[in-house]
Amino acid sequence: MSDPKTKSTAANDPSTLGLGAGTGGETHQTAEVSGTLLTTNQGIPVSDDQNQLKVGARGPVLLQDFVLREKITHFDHERIPERIVHARGSAAHGYFECYESLAAITRADFLQRAGEKTPVFTRFSTVAGGAGSVDTPRDVRGFAVKFYTQEGNFDLVGNNIPVFFIQDAIKFPDVIHSVKMEPDRGFPQAASAHDTFWDFISLSPETFHMIMWAMSDRAIPASLRMIEGFGVHTFRLVDAAGKSTFVKFHWRPKLGMASTLWDEAVKTAGADPDHHRRDLWTAIDSGAFPEWELGLQLFDQKTADGFDFDVLDPTKLIPEEVVPLKMVGRMVLDRNPDNFFAETEQVAYCPANIVPGIDFTNDPLLQGRLFSYLDTQLSRLGGPNFHQIPVNAPKCPFANHQRDGHMQTAVPKGRVAYEPNSLQPDGPRESPVKGHVAFPNPEAGDQLRVRPETFSDHFTQARLFFRSQTETEQNHMVAALIFELSKVATVAIRARVVGQLRNIDAKLAERVTKGLGLTAPVPDIAPAQPAKDMKPSPALSILAKAKPTLEGRTIGVLVGDGADAALVKAVLAAIDKAGATPKVIAEQVGGAPLSDGAVLPAHERIDGAPSCLFEAVVVLAAADGAERLSRLAAAQDFVRDAFGHCKVIGATAAADRLVARAGLAKADLDDGIVSLAAAADAKAFVDKAAAGRIWPREPKLRPVP
Repeated sequence: MSDPKTKSTAANDPSTLGLGAGTGGETHQTAEVSGTLLTTNQGIPVSDDQNQLKVGARGPVLLQDFVLREKITHFDHERIPERIVHARGSAAHGYFECYESLAAITRADFLQRAGEKTPVFTRFSTVAGGAGSVDTPRDVRGFAVKFYTQEGNFDLVGNNIPVFFIQDAIKFPDVIHSVKMEPDRGFPQAASAHDTFWDFISLSPETFHMIMWAMSDRAIPASLRMIEGFGVHTFRLVDAAGKSTFVKFHWRPKLGMASTLWDEAVKTAGADPDHHRRDLWTAIDSGAFPEWELGLQLFDQKTADGFDFDVLDPTKLIPEEVVPLKMVGRMVLDRNPDNFFAETEQVAYCPANIVPGIDFTNDPLLQGRLFSYLDTQLSRLGGPNFHQIPVNAPKCPFANHQRDGHMQTAVPKGRVAYEPNSLQPDGPRESPVKGHVAFPNPEAGDQLRVRPETFSDHFTQARLFFRSQTETEQNHMVAALIFELSKVATVAIRARVVGQLRNIDAKLAERVTKGLGLTAPVPDIAPAQPAKDMKPSPALSILAKAKPTLEGRTIGVLVGDGADAALVKAVLAAIDKAGATPKVIAEQVGGAPLSDGAVLPAHERIDGAPSCLFEAVVVLAAADGAERLSRLAAAQDFVRDAFGHCKVIGATAAADRLVARAGLAKADLDDGIVSLAAAADAKAFVDKAAAGRIWPREPKLRPVP
């Protein structure tokens, strides 16, 4: 990797892609193609629209790349005033607490002292939809943390997936344009299941590792409190002596990970479009503060050179079994915003915001992001003084010679607004000792628009991810691909995607082909590099590393009139003891009368609280109450959907009539239906629900090829 070769192929020529040639997507087109000549807005012909102009194949990007700057600048200013991507977000205040001094690997001040707490503001978001879209589409989730350190703001701006679709930032407008609403019709909103997205994907082999993640359960999380976060790129940590250590950042939720089923996500969108936002707000408001640990993957240049992939390639990850995580601190979110617009909407993250002791690498996607974010914020937030908005302002002193500009709210004093100067000796001055010093990585090479050959293996890690999933998770991925491609009207695009899937796993491609009923010929697409087999990584699976727990989850408790008061009390107490939150649901929101004559207040009416909103459900009813519930369509749906979503159901004997009217035959029931006859049974229900969903039930309900 220290002396990479480059290769030239026909990069994205639709006449060859999908037909066995030019599928690497690495570098220049070598043959003229028919169609309109691609130019800049000034009419200058573009020779390469796939790669930024860099110093050498793996070097930094040059500011003189006018094609990149024009393309990204236009893209950054396409939406006013909401964000172009990550428009729908939810956020909270909190703190980061360092576990131990990391002085041995970084001079970053906030990582020097064990127990020190640094304020943070963290925003979670969807990517594709607008600000008014729903919370639960199949989508990547943004995970951005602003650390207000004593040396300035450090923004760790990542996602809940450790890799990305593209390798080079010049392709970012293209991938986002493809997934956004199609420009001639303005739909679909917040959805990737349409022609333009899969057309781009099918012609861009580098996207297929990320596609495997996007088609997995990671893209339909149950709660923002239960997602992982990643910095995506390889960064550097630099110590006081100037020694560099490569680092990848990971956030691990204390509550563990949890996802939904696709049918569940769709129904949740209808029942509560703000489900994730409400869930985060309610948890913090109730004192159940979500928490994540910060883990670092640390490695040196020698280790990086030994990998069979390039650490500068943002479509690649380092398996935790190869480089384990070092847990260095925790983040606790303990305060909701005081004003959504002033804070959540106006917060401005930028990966260029780093502090001394942290530095960049030549990752070409990261290099483009360093320019793009600031440019976007100048438009979205009205000008160059957006740093004065309280949520963006550093909490440490800051001073410079920047003046005036739109929305200037400070009142700088004095006659000096330049440096060097002799008229203000106590004014701001540079400091070679305290200031940020870029790591002196030697760079040399020709000015090139190329991809290094070390970026050309697009399928090995896609195969690794798929084969590291449990059978249940693989089934979900197959079903997701079939669903998404079923929404693609152009048959040739479906066939081309299947052709690319063959390079990941032949059985996967066969199953998707069968599920689509695809009869069109599937092109034989030769990869730039054939996929290699890697040892499966259980850390990449949600279910493989899941631990039994109900902590932080919500349980729906449907109570019918006349329910046994002692049993109701025992069930609610057992749920609470397990760290979960019980939500009482009744025919009327005023509550349900119990056997002792007391009325149990309800949180929700039955028609406003479908079971898709809960991790598990309970039906507590005596004979008369069960009869009333069994005649309500909403109650029937409550039980039917809970069963269909493989959830544990606790029920009294009287609730059998509701189960029957929901269409569930006794022969279909399994050990996920827990009988509740006495107070002692409450623990059995809680223990069963904590063990997770009843996945053996699913193949009968949603068979996939």
